[in-house]
This record gives sequence, C-alpha cells and structure tokens, in this order.
Amino acid sequence: MTSPLFSGPGAGRRGLTAGPSRRALLKTAGKATAVLAAAALSLTACSTGPAGSASAGSSAASTSSSSQFPVTVKHVFGETTIKEQPKRVVTVSWVNDDVAIALGVVPVGVPKNEWGGNDKGSTPWKDAALEKLGAGFGTDKAPVQFSEADGINFTEIAKLNPDVILGAYSGLTEEDYKKLSEIAPVVAHPELAYGTPWQESTAIIGNALGKEAEAAKLVSDTEAAIKDRVSKYPQIAGKSFIYGNLEPDKSDGVNVYTANDNRPRFLTEIGMKLASVVEDNSKGSKEFFIPWSAEKANELNSDVFVTWVPDAATTGSIKADPLLGQIPAIKNGALVADSDNTLTLSISASSPLSLPWSLDTFLPQLANAADNVTAAVK
Repeated sequence: MTSPLFSGPGAGRRGLTAGPSRRALLKTAGKATAVLAAAALSLTACSTGPAGSASAGSSAASTSSSSQFPVTVKHVFGETTIKEQPKRVVTVSWVNDDVAIALGVVPVGVPKNEWGGNDKGSTPWKDAALEKLGAGFGTDKAPVQFSEADGINFTEIAKLNPDVILGAYSGLTEEDYKKLSEIAPVVAHPELAYGTPWQESTAIIGNALGKEAEAAKLVSDTEAAIKDRVSKYPQIAGKSFIYGNLEPDKSDGVNVYTANDNRPRFLTEIGMKLASVVEDNSKGSKEFFIPWSAEKANELNSDVFVTWVPDAATTGSIKADPLLGQIPAIKNGALVADSDNTLTLSISASSPLSLPWSLDTFLPQLANAADNVTAAVK
C-alpha cells in the first residue's frame, strides 16, 4: 500500500497515511524541517491575477491595511521584512494558497494539486472560493499553476515576479529559502516542517498580507463552523484515537502520527483524545510520526484507529492481517479507513477552506466508529 503522507507521488521520506505523501510533501514542496501565533481579519478585497492578465497586480487594499507595513515575520530561518502590502503573491506547498484565497487574495501563482486534486490540478474547496472571487481556473483572472513534482519550481516562480512568496505551511530547506529569497521576500514555516497548525498559518499569512483582522475573523468563523458541525455527533467526544498508517504483510508496516502533526491535532480540537500509548512513546519528540513494530500492534490501544487506504480491498487486508488485526480498535470494528485522496488531503493539509468541506464526510465516519466502540463495550 502506497501511503499518501510518506510515499505517494514524488516519494522521498518515510511512509504514513491519511494525507498527501509526507515524502511527497518533502520532495514536492521542498524537503525537511512550523508554529507561530494566531491572529487575523472582515474581508478586504486584494486580488492579483497571473502575469500578463488584465488584473495582474491589481489591488483594492484599504488604507488601514497598507498602513501596517512594513511588517516583519519570524520563521525557522530568521525573519523576513515585507516593506509594502504585497500585490503579487505566489505560494508553495499546500495550505498557503487556500489561506490567501480565503482572505480574498488571488495569488498570481500556485502549485498544482498533483496528489488528491481534480482534473484542474485543484481541489473542490479551492475551486469554489476562486469562483466566488471571479478567478476560477480557466478564466483570465485565475492564478498561474506550476508543478512541484520535482521540488520547488524556482524558474516558474521567478517568471511571476512576486512581491512575496508564502510558505508558512511547508518543508522549505534553508537552501530553498535562500534561493527563493533572491526572487522575493519569503514567509517560511515557523518551526517544524509541515507542522504549522492551520490557525497559525492563517495568522502568519494574514500578517504578511496586511490582513490581520480578516485572518482572526476567518479563524474564529471556521472554528465556530467546525464546532457547530461536530456538535451533531456527540458520540465522538472523549473517544481516544490513533491516527496512523497500516501496511499489511510488512513487519515495519505501522507508523503512528504524533501530536506534532495536523491530523491528530484536528481530532484533538474536535474533542477526541490522543491515545496514551502514542503520547507516552512520543514525549519530547519533534517528529510528526513514530514507527511501530507490527509485532506489537496489539499494544496500540485506542477507541478509534484512523488511517488511509488506496482501496477498499486494503481495508479488508488490514482486518485480516494476523498482526494488524489485533489492534484493539480494529477488533472492535472502530477502524476509519478511507480511500478518497481528496478527503485525505483536506484533513492532512488542513486549511480554513478544506476543513469545512471535509466534515460532512469525515465526521459520520468517526461517529460510526465511535458507535461501534460503544456497542463493543455493551
């Protein structure tokens, strides 16, 4: 089973589940080594189109937003000063484009969604938001798309003549950062590669774009929408979980995500509890996952186990596997295993656009697993 967050397209790191390959993430967006503060802003329209389009570089930014500049953003490689409100915005990796678009800013360039995307190289939530801004793909106001299948696309980014390059959620290396900084000011991840919570990515990007108030409002509105949707599934509350990757027939085919990763972080935020076996075995770790021997799979005790699978047949293989099938949640019928790459992407590379889109599918799956836990106890 090819696992999306470690081995999928553009493989290059280790293998886990439920999200675009972290190996893909590392190769696609830059490679190794994200956390800052939350804040943000009512929507001020600041729209920029692709180079050469009628709207390229246009901006309807308010005076109050512009007066915030210059702004300085701290990150893992130091700090970046943005002298004026950016008009031409380029993003790398996932999430950053979602956030900019959610704040009413149409980037001049964005990476294609080459894992979990649609035939436009985009996602349903991004398409809907761009269309509301009159900049859907296929129109003259749409962002230019470039490939990151072989890493940061320095050549295409330079062609777009950006005022700022957003990578608050990314895995930029210092070398990537230095090369990009020769093109434009770069907003890199704050600490851990691909570890920036979506709220912090939103705050960081809101600050960089002169939209702090809008970003704060976007975070609070999104959190409220999530809370409202989660309230319809009370059986989820308090259930312990493990979010991980399961590969049948492999002795090293188990990895579990730590609290540093956005997937466990999201489940914790909606009222579930990271299993103590994961907490105990990852104390002090800055890694987003820990490897686990399949021989000890029966020790992975939690109410619910969440994973990604490439197809329904793999779910059956996991359940039938003599070792993986001994995981308590699997024995109790509380395995959440989805093969929808787009859904997987929406949770693993979570943003204010992707999470609301995912909930109507993801929450019922969690609720069904929680119900099975309750039934097994009776």
